[in-house]
Amino acid sequence: MATKLRKSYKFAFRSSLYITTCLFLLFFGWIWFLDQWNQWPLLVLATGIVLLISFLVIQFRVEKFIYKRIKKIYDDVSLLESASFATGPITTDMATLTDEIEKFAKDKRIEIDTLKIREEYRKDFLGNVSHELKTPLFTVQGYILTLLDGAMEDKKVRKKYLQRANKGVERLIYIIKDLDLITKLEVGDLSLELSDFNIIELIQNIFELLEMKAARKKISLTFDMEYKKPIYVRADREKIQQVLTNLIVNSIKYGQVDGTTEVSVEDLIRNKVIIRVTDNGEGIPKQHIPRIFERFYRVDKSGSRKEGGSGLGLSIVKHIIEAHGEKIYVESVVDVGSEFSFTLEKVKKPVAK
Repeated sequence: MATKLRKSYKFAFRSSLYITTCLFLLFFGWIWFLDQWNQWPLLVLATGIVLLISFLVIQFRVEKFIYKRIKKIYDDVSLLESASFATGPITTDMATLTDEIEKFAKDKRIEIDTLKIREEYRKDFLGNVSHELKTPLFTVQGYILTLLDGAMEDKKVRKKYLQRANKGVERLIYIIKDLDLITKLEVGDLSLELSDFNIIELIQNIFELLEMKAARKKISLTFDMEYKKPIYVRADREKIQQVLTNLIVNSIKYGQVDGTTEVSVEDLIRNKVIIRVTDNGEGIPKQHIPRIFERFYRVDKSGSRKEGGSGLGLSIVKHIIEAHGEKIYVESVVDVGSEFSFTLEKVKKPVAK
């Protein structure tokens, strides 16, 4: 739709005023020189007529050769679908037009910079997805081709290779499920089943489930203090268990041998608690912290992943916490350790039914 034009008459008025003033002074000098003071009324009338005619002529010419071109600029620019440019009637005042064009150019520069960042993110994301998927795929393909080349005749080799191929398929399924979960979380298609539960009991259960995994690296799972009373929160118990499991598993993966993973639950404000998962592992370089919640983002750019997992754990954690309307935070120092923390709604002890 064409842009509505709001005309400015400043240029035409000022120009005609300058012309009229010059002519007035010329006529006034002529009257004074010839001593024709009886022509004074004629001078006033002529001045008014010159002012009016000059204004009309200049305004007509400006509209024809300037305003229409400015309007065309606005109409052409509107094709770029800028929400902030020419949203109302435009002005042909030069100062205002200059300001609007400069603002438009600034917004476009920001938009271009944003697109460049997104393009870099897209490239990183596709590269990471390719890496995560091709590793198990090539593994499965390798074992199958080996079997087809004759190893199938050996029952022991056949069973071992089929078991390894099955693990590769399981890893692919694991990645697909995590991607599906993230997609549902991002589009808001995953409903939360909120309930009141004891967060201390849930953490203790996760410690017991991961006890053997932590023992292999001689990492102790512990609370920061003895919690004698339960602390009740309102959230989706299954999803919060997934959040805590992912965070604690990560602390074990990247923790130091003979290290510690410590969990604390503290009152934040009257109706909020903050849960902290702290380790004394290898830490995260500062430049990577803003991106660690991206899907498949790897701090280690070597292309190899020493530890398992889908590469989606922290992204899932962030989406689950945000789906609860809460916040997640991270602090980390290289060779000192990391602390991930998130908030939850605190409730009083549920009434027994």
